Amino acid sequence: MRMIPATPYGTNSKAEKRVFDRLRTAFEDNNASPPLVAYHSLNLPRHERQRFGEIDFLLCGRDGIFVIEVKGGRVECRQGVWRTTDRHGQTHRLKNSPFRQAENGLHGLMKKLESAFPRYQLDTFTIGYGVVFPDCALEASGAEWDAETMADAQTFRDFQAWLATLFRYWQKKSFHKARPEASLIAAVQKYLRPEFEAVVPLHVLVDQSEERIARLTEDQMAMVDVVQANARVMCFGGAGTGKTFLALEVARRWTAEGLQVALACHSAWLKRYLETRFQMERLVVTTARAIGTAARRSLIDKFDGIIVDEGQDLLEMDILDTLDRFLKGGLSNGRWVFFHDVNNQANLFGNMDLDALSYLNSLGPVRIPLNTNCRNTLNILEKIKKDLGADMGVRGAGQGPDIREKTAKTAEEAAILLKEEITVLLHHGGLSPGEITLVSSRSYEDSVVSLLPAKIQNMICELDQYSLRSFPPRKISYVKIADFKGLENKAVIVLDLPKPEAEKDRVPFHYVAMSRPRDILSLIWCPAQR
Repeated sequence: MRMIPATPYGTNSKAEKRVFDRLRTAFEDNNASPPLVAYHSLNLPRHERQRFGEIDFLLCGRDGIFVIEVKGGRVECRQGVWRTTDRHGQTHRLKNSPFRQAENGLHGLMKKLESAFPRYQLDTFTIGYGVVFPDCALEASGAEWDAETMADAQTFRDFQAWLATLFRYWQKKSFHKARPEASLIAAVQKYLRPEFEAVVPLHVLVDQSEERIARLTEDQMAMVDVVQANARVMCFGGAGTGKTFLALEVARRWTAEGLQVALACHSAWLKRYLETRFQMERLVVTTARAIGTAARRSLIDKFDGIIVDEGQDLLEMDILDTLDRFLKGGLSNGRWVFFHDVNNQANLFGNMDLDALSYLNSLGPVRIPLNTNCRNTLNILEKIKKDLGADMGVRGAGQGPDIREKTAKTAEEAAILLKEEITVLLHHGGLSPGEITLVSSRSYEDSVVSLLPAKIQNMICELDQYSLRSFPPRKISYVKIADFKGLENKAVIVLDLPKPEAEKDRVPFHYVAMSRPRDILSLIWCPAQR
């Protein structure tokens, strides 16, 4: 059976992991098209709105749509009250019976589907639910359930047979005879997938109380599937196409398989940011040049897989040789994913070695383009394409605020414009100071920021790689453009750069700086040198 995701979401439930493994091996000889798909949804409490996040597993295919509830540990029902006892000996009373939970989840799911598909189409599906108690033996029947809808430890031994019985049980209860068309099954599966395939965006801190989810776009979901099926992958796309959080999603899946994984990048700033926010067992975040030191500190001889982020800055043969030494099987036979930008970020840290790129391509990796921008608004995408000619992908994150653009003749005039812009964003735009980042090609002392009144400067903090542990800060942040690669904020004000009016002006600084904001881009051009 095809599993989405390919590895279980983070869960402390050993019972769910056991069910996940049994589902993955069930009906392997079934060649139905579309195939039967099982979705694991436990990791979806991060709903923007409550949908059907209480479903443990959802099965969808030609046989129908089925909700599977899993209860591990010891289970008992006395006088209509259900209780479970976990492996630590703690007993928990359930608000509803597991069968009522599964039934409610199914009704919530179908209500959601009815908002997207005509009722007559959904009526061609058999729908039903079942409950699995993999750790204990229960009576075959009870007042609340029929034997066919329950699998206990004994039945769980032949899980595929029980699933087939469950399907037949609900099919006999259906009033319709026809099965859904293959095209309809594929459409429903495609609709369901974004509800289950979710990752945490880069800008969301793991300890924030109000969490948001970013849905993988269609081409990004395809990328994750390809990575699961291939040992070596080159994935390329412009800034904002989700390379970094896709790298983290691949890391999550590989480590869930028990692999020792290195996530390598060039920037010590990005390395610091990632390692303090995305801590996973068996994942080592490191700069590429320091991968040997990171391996020794983690008592690892060689990594089972290497994921490279911002790879355009690592296309040098000596760096690739270093990665090769610490990967099982080396780059030619090992497991790796190389994320890189097709545009011109690379020469911020040095010129890209085309021989290094040719070498990686000679190893026969699967090449995957990322064409959908999931960070920047359409306004920002259009501005970057118009001014810089850079390919930032399509679609974007919706229509956003107009680009705010002004040109100063002197640094002093630019400082006045900057003061006005900060005031507008804070007092009229409703932003908090931490949602604003000032990016510049110069140091703080040489930037127009140093010309601001003391009252405004007191509202600004200069970032370093250690302060990224708590990014965004409470104050407005200031950072050099090269150090902000791979990072983002809600609003970005670009400083100390000339307006890109000629081909020679279209330098990497413009590209990186203008692609950092999620919503608001302010440009204060200043050609004058101080």
